[in-house]
Amino acid sequence: MEEDLKIIFLPKEEWEGTVIPMRYTTEEYYDVQIERDAYGFNVRMQKQRFDTPVTHYPEEYDFPDRLYQPHWEKASAWGIVMEDNGERRLAACIETCPEEWSNRLMVTELWVHEDFRRQGIGHRLMAVAKEQAAKEHRRAVILETQSCNTAAISFYEKEGFELIGFDSCCYSNNDRERKEVRIDMGYIL
Repeated sequence: MEEDLKIIFLPKEEWEGTVIPMRYTTEEYYDVQIERDAYGFNVRMQKQRFDTPVTHYPEEYDFPDRLYQPHWEKASAWGIVMEDNGERRLAACIETCPEEWSNRLMVTELWVHEDFRRQGIGHRLMAVAKEQAAKEHRRAVILETQSCNTAAISFYEKEGFELIGFDSCCYSNNDRERKEVRIDMGYIL
């Protein structure tokens, strides 16, 4: 079984356009509150509970996540590929893309199928990105997640990432009300 969970490079010619089924259920979110006073801005991100669990799934988005999207011109991807009745399918993947102007490496996609979560695969995939960043002499690894994806935020913190910013209107004009604010996290090398 361990041999089946080997991380391999995913060539663009073969994997470009592959949909990544980013599905997760959450019971919590970080409520982003922004207040202005005479001295400046006060931002508070406090963990709250949803009244009922919320599930996000790829079918709800007009443009689901895909590997090697055109706007990530220099992307690279790695993953775990499973054979099932002669058909190959992704069990997990990570995609990175250099942000040249800032000398950082961006994790543009990180996904592990539900059946393989909490087995150390996310950690192994993140190690690939950190190793790439070190080899390329990048100053940081950066990524985005959502304020409602508290499991991902917790995972990234365990991987050494810290909050480096947020965008309260990235996905829609009412992200704060929807409890889905873009959270930027970074791992400093």
